[in-house]
Amino acid sequence: MSGTRIIARLGHQGDGVAEGPLFAPYTLPGEEVSGVADGQTLRDVKILTPSPDRVKPACRHFPACGGCKLQHASAPFLAEWKTGIVHQALQAHGLSGSFLPMHVSPAQSRRRAVVKARRTKKGAMVGFHAPASDVIVETPDCQLLHPDLMAAFPAAAALARLGASRKHALSVMLTLSAQGVDVLASVGKPLEPQMRIELAALAEKFDLARLTWDDEPIVTRRPPEQIFGRARVTPPPGAFLQATMDGQAALQADVRAHVAGAKRVVDLFAGCGTFALDLAFAHEVHAVEGDAAMMRALDQAWRKADGLRLVSHEARDLFRRPLMPDELSSFDAAVLDPPRAGAEAQVAELAQAQIPVVAYVSCNPVSFARDAAHLVQNGYEMTALRVVDQFKWSAHVEIVSKFQLRST
Repeated sequence: MSGTRIIARLGHQGDGVAEGPLFAPYTLPGEEVSGVADGQTLRDVKILTPSPDRVKPACRHFPACGGCKLQHASAPFLAEWKTGIVHQALQAHGLSGSFLPMHVSPAQSRRRAVVKARRTKKGAMVGFHAPASDVIVETPDCQLLHPDLMAAFPAAAALARLGASRKHALSVMLTLSAQGVDVLASVGKPLEPQMRIELAALAEKFDLARLTWDDEPIVTRRPPEQIFGRARVTPPPGAFLQATMDGQAALQADVRAHVAGAKRVVDLFAGCGTFALDLAFAHEVHAVEGDAAMMRALDQAWRKADGLRLVSHEARDLFRRPLMPDELSSFDAAVLDPPRAGAEAQVAELAQAQIPVVAYVSCNPVSFARDAAHLVQNGYEMTALRVVDQFKWSAHVEIVSKFQLRST
C-alpha cells in the first residue's frame, strides 16, 4: 500500500519509524515521506518534506555502501539521539543519570575494518556489502576509515586474486598498528605450501606488518604493536581493540579518573590490556580475560615496559566463572569492559563484594542498563556517565560510567 507518512522517530537501528510501525531507512523524525509498504518496511522512499536536521552525506558512497546508516543526519541530531538511546535504556529500569559531554571520534579515524574482497574476471574488487545484500560496493573514497587503512585495500585485492574461492568473497580484517597494517584473511582457499610462499611475497610487496590466513600465521615482518599507556602490545590476530585511537584515549581518560586513588584494581574482560596497562603506571592491576592468547600478549607487554607497577593476569571465562566476593575483597576498584551481552553474572558478584568503585565501559545500552540497575539496587550510585561515539554515522553507542558505593 502506497501513500504519504510522517516519520515519528528513529528506531535503535537508525531507521525512521512511521505509524504501523513501518520502518523507512535513511529518513529522520518529522519528515513527510512517500513509499510502498512491504510488510513492516517502507520501500521506494521519497522525501517530500525534509527535516532541518537532514544534511548532505560526507561520503559519495552513501547510502549504496552499507558501512554507514546515518550520514544524512546532522551531528547535533546524532548526539541527541544517541544520548537519548541511553536515557531510554536506563528509564526502562527506573534509572536516570547526569551525562558528561559526549565525545565523538572524527571522520577518517577508524583503525580497523573487515572488508570483503572478491575475484572478478578483470582482477578483484574490495569494499563493503550493500545494505541487506551480499553485493560488494567498492569504496575508494571512504570517509570513515583512516587513510592508512584505506591504503591497504590494494593488498586486500591482491589477496582475493590469489586466495579467494570462486563461491565466496574473502573476508579481510585490516588493523592499523604502530608498525603498519596487520591483516587477517578468512573464508579463502585452503592453505597449501606454494600458496604460503606466494602470500609471504605479497606481504613483502605491500609492506604488511603481519599476515595471517584463517588461523595460520604466514609472516610477521614487524610485530604489529598497539600502544596502551607505557606498554606496547602485540595482540593475537583478530583480538578485540577499540575502534579508534581517539575513542580509546577518551575511554582510558575517564577510567583513569574513575579509579583514581585506588591501590589495587581488577580489570575484568581485560582484552589485551587496553585499561590494565594504561592504569599500571599508578595502580597494581589484576587482569582477567577469557582468551588466553590475549592474556599472554598483555603479560609480555608488561614485562617489557618500564615504570609500571605489578600487573598480574588470569585466563578465565567470566560468564561461566565470575570472580567471587572472596576473590574480589582485596581490590579497591574494578574496571568492566564486557562484550555486548554485558556482565550480569560478574556484576552480581561485584555487588555482593561491595567493591568501592566500579568503572563500567559498555557497547550496549540495554545490557548496561540492566547491570547498572543491579548495582544501584545494591548500594551504588551511578555518576560521570558519558557517551563515546567512535562508530561515527552508525547506530552503535558506547558508554563509560562510574559506580560508587554510597556512604552508609
